[in-house]
Amino acid sequence: MDEAGALPQGPPINMLPPTPPGLEALYTLCRKIYPDQVNPLQVTALLKYWLGGPDPLDYISMYAHPGNAHENIPPHWHYISFGLSDLHGDGRVHDVTGPEGLSGFGFELTFRLKREPGETSPPTWPANLMQSLAKYVFHSGNTLCTGDHVSWHCALDNSESRIQHMLMTSDIQLSSAQTPFGNVDFIQIVGVCADELRAAQQWNGSGVLNMLSNLPASGGPWHVTDMRRGESIFEYDPSAHEELERGFETEGSNLSGVSARCSWTDHEARDRKFVDGVSRLTDEETEQIKNTLQKGLQGADGFNKLDDVRESSGMLESAELLHVRKLDGIHLVFNLEAGSLLPLAIRGRVKHGRHFTFKSVLGETAITLVANSVTGTLVDMEHPFVAQGSWLQVLIPDDLAQDMAVTFQDLHRS
Repeated sequence: MDEAGALPQGPPINMLPPTPPGLEALYTLCRKIYPDQVNPLQVTALLKYWLGGPDPLDYISMYAHPGNAHENIPPHWHYISFGLSDLHGDGRVHDVTGPEGLSGFGFELTFRLKREPGETSPPTWPANLMQSLAKYVFHSGNTLCTGDHVSWHCALDNSESRIQHMLMTSDIQLSSAQTPFGNVDFIQIVGVCADELRAAQQWNGSGVLNMLSNLPASGGPWHVTDMRRGESIFEYDPSAHEELERGFETEGSNLSGVSARCSWTDHEARDRKFVDGVSRLTDEETEQIKNTLQKGLQGADGFNKLDDVRESSGMLESAELLHVRKLDGIHLVFNLEAGSLLPLAIRGRVKHGRHFTFKSVLGETAITLVANSVTGTLVDMEHPFVAQGSWLQVLIPDDLAQDMAVTFQDLHRS
């Protein structure tokens, strides 16, 4: 008797597990945009993050976009991440939320890389870049938003390219998606050179992105990154400097603080002990200043990313830190890099009724310069210097801000 023939017959068994609902929702959106690429090349985390692996992104899909010459869109590779949002909905990575909230961190990353002539497969280095950014988000809890900038300080592909930093924008094709576990925005990485990063820091990321979109050579309206681009927007278009200066003067800067080498002393406490130029804090002070800096002052915009610290909006609660002291005089110390940002702090922030914070990279010391119109502070015209723990707030009156803006131009030119 043929034993095999005696076995019950049935449909073939599918050995693959079902696609998680959150992931399937994102795949469905991608299939609408790329109907002819239902199974794109993917970079996959071998050991998933929720099983103890090092990489937070489960998958990064890589699509071939043909471009559109009539719209100045070059052929390019389109990279899309999966993992910053909640793919599973069971708490293994992200807190479980309903469909009306944010899914995970509320966004995924994308990147568009200009396709080189004759290139038949996408480079995989952008996947490593996206994993690095995802690690920052997971470890810090800080999200990335349109207009944000990331200081990277080396070529994104580790070559000799001038494209060494990043701006963030909304992906023009994907925009956002609704999944069973909440909303997901698609934030596109845009490679930029040092001059463009400085412009975003001085003014704002959205303004610089708009300038980039107007020039096909710098990425065009779809912000396609060309790692071989050798000139900045200011070299392509000399009038771009004038546009930047106009925007800076009329709108100010969106950068509300940086991490830096800085310290301060007051005239009444010169016997305080300092280590490496930074006052030592108690454990209680350290925790309290962390919490309060995270909440920030009312009307905050954002800190520089990765090598700096980002603060979110909120009202300063004056009882959160210990040892509030009103000071008669202060002495501020900045290194050259921090000092070079003083023109931005005064012209781009204080003169526009905002505030700017220098947070020490060597400890929890912080120095916040504030304008008269900033609410929720400890300072006033009678007491312009107030310390709360090792957080110093300094009121800059309008007339002093004008004088400082003129004086500090020498720092800007140096």
